[in-house]
Amino acid sequence: MGRVGFIGLGIMGGPMATNLLRAGTPLSVWNRSPEAAARLARQGARVLDSPAAVFAECDVVLLMLADQFAVDTVLRRGTPELDAMVSGRTVVALGTTSPTFSAGLERDVVAAGGRYVEAPVSGSRVPAERGELVGLVAGAEEAVEQVMPLLRGMCRTVVRCGPVPAGLGTKLAVNLYLCTMVAGLAEAYHLAAALDLDLTAFQQVLDSGPMASAVSTLKLAKLLARDFDAQAAVRDVHTNTRLVAEAARSAGAASPLLDVTRELFRATEDSGAGALDMVAVVTALEHRDGIARTRQPAPVRHGG
Repeated sequence: MGRVGFIGLGIMGGPMATNLLRAGTPLSVWNRSPEAAARLARQGARVLDSPAAVFAECDVVLLMLADQFAVDTVLRRGTPELDAMVSGRTVVALGTTSPTFSAGLERDVVAAGGRYVEAPVSGSRVPAERGELVGLVAGAEEAVEQVMPLLRGMCRTVVRCGPVPAGLGTKLAVNLYLCTMVAGLAEAYHLAAALDLDLTAFQQVLDSGPMASAVSTLKLAKLLARDFDAQAAVRDVHTNTRLVAEAARSAGAASPLLDVTRELFRATEDSGAGALDMVAVVTALEHRDGIARTRQPAPVRHGG
């Protein structure tokens, strides 16, 4: 495979692109803010001045963008520039959008003479840094085969989900579980704090028991340390819960737990905490009952 393009170097895209560079993939990159692109340049990436320039010299271009609007903006969708960019190219959408949006994008890319693969990933910043993401890939078989080596360079596991938009449908179903689980963990921590329990003991019980997971262990440690540095930002999680809710409504599937969780993340973002990690959802609970955090957090212990 020749030079590969990567557009979008944020919380997830930056470490994903880094892992491709470490695997020996020659990368051309573009990012809206130059600082992230400069970091990739120091690691060997070629930084270009526009998305069009990336498409001009790459047969495969990976997009890890914030939302549907960002994808449309980068691709100049709805203008003749889209055709000029994607003709003869393979576009790989790594971010989370609605299934309907992705299906429409595939139609437009194919109509312009390009190929399209959706490959949303399950995981947050730390798995991205470690190359331990799970890729949920969907698309035409030939296009999927073309990009599988790249996906394996960023993911521990790559699961073939079928035609577009089955990858995003799978991602949204997984995200329903993730978002409600983390909200439930934050509420359990909130109760333990309200009861004035030994939070280290609470952590040890959860980390040692059958409910423990990589997510619960990491997020509970962040809760006890009041560490809200973003691995998956509240604003992004809120957007994800909206996409899940829309998919559930479209399918006629009840989602009562998701609906409550979505409201908690909405309230958290509205409070000004949108850039914090998703565990900051606990602050919405604290706001509801007025509990003030005045004492130092208990020491953080990892594992049981």
